[in-house]
Amino acid sequence: MDKAATLTWLRRISGDIASVTIKRLEDTLPWYADMPPARRSAVGLVAQAGITSFIQWYEDPTSTPWIAADIFAAAPRELLRSVSLQQTLQLIRVTVEVTEERVAGRGEDLREAILLYSRDVAFAAADVYARAAEARGLWDARLEALVVDSILTGEADEELPSRIAALGWHGHGEVAVLVGTTPPQFDVDLVRRTARKLAVDVLIGVQGSRLVLVIGRARVPGQENEDEEELGFDEIAARLEPSFGPGYVVLGPAVAALVDASQSARAALAGFAVARAWRSAPRPVEADDLLPERALAGDPLAKQTLIERIYRPLQAHSTDLVTTLWSYLDNGRSLEATARELFVHPNTVRYRLKRVSEVIGWDATGPREALILQTALILGSIGAADQGRRRAPLRRPSR
Repeated sequence: MDKAATLTWLRRISGDIASVTIKRLEDTLPWYADMPPARRSAVGLVAQAGITSFIQWYEDPTSTPWIAADIFAAAPRELLRSVSLQQTLQLIRVTVEVTEERVAGRGEDLREAILLYSRDVAFAAADVYARAAEARGLWDARLEALVVDSILTGEADEELPSRIAALGWHGHGEVAVLVGTTPPQFDVDLVRRTARKLAVDVLIGVQGSRLVLVIGRARVPGQENEDEEELGFDEIAARLEPSFGPGYVVLGPAVAALVDASQSARAALAGFAVARAWRSAPRPVEADDLLPERALAGDPLAKQTLIERIYRPLQAHSTDLVTTLWSYLDNGRSLEATARELFVHPNTVRYRLKRVSEVIGWDATGPREALILQTALILGSIGAADQGRRRAPLRRPSR
């Protein structure tokens, strides 16, 4: 049979091949049978377009090299979202099998043409899905940058939860923000792989020389393990620390949920700005360990934290504790000098300092924590004096 007769015969049986292909899809592919009628119709259009395109390609393989890619132009955009690449390749395989069966005995030339064309169609399908994945990846990257920027600036709106959900965030419960420098060769995939091994989810923001990670413990559906102990954010930060560039890495305090992450971000950014003032700061360092430096730099959140977590609890518990702590710090952390000033036994000073540690969680006998406590006392005293002046009644001038 010559080529012209073969083309005429192929055009005559193309409708039958399409019908048999649809029937074979229903019988062999469960996912196709479960699709809504509109989606099945769209898949049928793709199969029909592939058969018609093959006939045109067989007529002149060199004049229409774009035909294989045009097969998928007949499919609606929604089909790319509902049919995976694996399912598309199954569709191509069934179509090729049916076509080979119908043309069996028509010569090796036609069979070889079918194999060559099916290869081009498979590559075209892979190209379509690759471009779709690349576009989705770029969109996700822009959306992730937008979410991280919203967290850093504190400009969260009602759309933030939906944007977070669109990124596939699996985090639950508390969230913390980790800030450091961007390495010269930043590997985003390495950070995500490390996070998955730690059972956490991350949002990554690269802002020039600054790298921001929003961290939340991940709960992936179907992979929960209630017996597994969750890592603390300090340990998670230590595992992620190698992903940062040289310099300081600061961990913000944990907050209740992702929508509250701006509070952790503010503390982490403030700590990152002043971390160099602590010469022996560990890496990573918690933002709350930099409260004195942050307060001296004018961070209102640090001042409020020092007053509410140190000065006010001590003042409410006992004025003796405040007096003893003041004296101990002013006397160079000397027990004997403090005891002489307060006219008490050194063991009484030790007991009161122990009570201070139990009430607020900081130990005044350490040099670093002594600085934190002394800064809190100074700020608390200034705030108390200002509050007293505001409450003082105004005196009427005498006549």
